[in-house]
Amino acid sequence: MSNCKIVSAPVAQVEKSTSNGNHERVDEKEYRSLVGCFLYLTATRPNIMFAVSLLYRFMHCCDVFHFKATKRALRYVKGTLNYVVKFDKGKKLKLTGYSNSDWAGSIDDMKSTSGYFFTLSSGVFCWCSKKQQTVAQSIAAAEYIAAVNQAIWLRKLLCDLNEDQAEAIEIRVDNQSAVAIAKNPVFHGKTNPRRSVELWPAMQHQTSMEAAWKLNQCSSYILFICNLI
Repeated sequence: MSNCKIVSAPVAQVEKSTSNGNHERVDEKEYRSLVGCFLYLTATRPNIMFAVSLLYRFMHCCDVFHFKATKRALRYVKGTLNYVVKFDKGKKLKLTGYSNSDWAGSIDDMKSTSGYFFTLSSGVFCWCSKKQQTVAQSIAAAEYIAAVNQAIWLRKLLCDLNEDQAEAIEIRVDNQSAVAIAKNPVFHGKTNPRRSVELWPAMQHQTSMEAAWKLNQCSSYILFICNLI
């Protein structure tokens, strides 16, 4: 792969991976070794988090299609060797989150994949991309679930470190409906009756502040360039 052609994204947008494909099986040991190396890279490379989490799902049933996807991820890494997580000195440690989600992106079980990252002052320090445990009935609900729980946990952690967040934690998404759901609890029952969504107002009420977090809309481009989903 030393002379491979670089690509601009770690995952092809038109491809959908499945565990029930009819492709020829490949050496599982080699596939798992490659994915393991990618997992190590995700400690400092949030831009490949989604691709790696997707490849990890097929450790037990890897085929030619999945192995081809690992090669594409390698081609992307080669073209982004100079990418780093940069931290600049700042006067105020403000916690800000960004969240995105697809809708029923998994062909096998129709579950959505959520991705989020958080910045503290100037640098990204927390990121994740994983399949949701429940089936979201709309993309608005999927994005609404994505990062709120992590935001509340990080808020408590910063409080223990004597870095209290005086203001509500801002979580930025690109979905207007998700913002509307967060601002108006009346929409909860209409949009998604699942308990996982209905519990968020209660969780928010239990925090030390009346408004522990808030959702605001941001450009889809910001989330796209971070390869969240």
